[in-house]
This record gives sequence, C-alpha cells and structure tokens, in this order.
Amino acid sequence: MSDDLWDKPIELMIENSDHFRSVGSTRDAIACLMTSWPTKGGKSFSAARRACLAAIDGKVAIEKAQLAFIRAAEEAGILRR
Repeated sequence: MSDDLWDKPIELMIENSDHFRSVGSTRDAIACLMTSWPTKGGKSFSAARRACLAAIDGKVAIEKAQLAFIRAAEEAGILRR
C-alpha cells in the first residue's frame, strides 16, 4: 500500500478555514473525494476520481493522480496555499 504515497502531502481546507486535512496518498485522495468533498461532480472532480482509481489499479502514474487531485481542489476552492 505504501507504493501510492505522494512525495508531498496536499493540504485542504475542509468545512471551514479552521479545519485542515492533509492528503498524502492516492488512497487518501479517493477517500477524501468520496466522503469530504464540498461538491460532487464537475469536470475536475470526475477527472481526479478517475485518475485516482486508475492509479490504485496501476494503470496511471500516481503523479498524474496527484496533479488531477490538486486541480480538483483548486476548482473546489479548498486547496490550502
């Protein structure tokens, strides 16, 4: 399972600006997308979900899944900078 770890965790602002979530792997990302995401749907959300699932199956590089997740977080306005 450690083969899906990202080099650097992605920090998200979930619920409000006082609550942060660190996502450090593809499995964490798919769990976050499915349980904590503020809005389901949208082009970036769907692309991130597909990329993360494909990465878990070994069909896509984890870096591609991480980039898709970052884009979805930016679109949702929850990426912590």
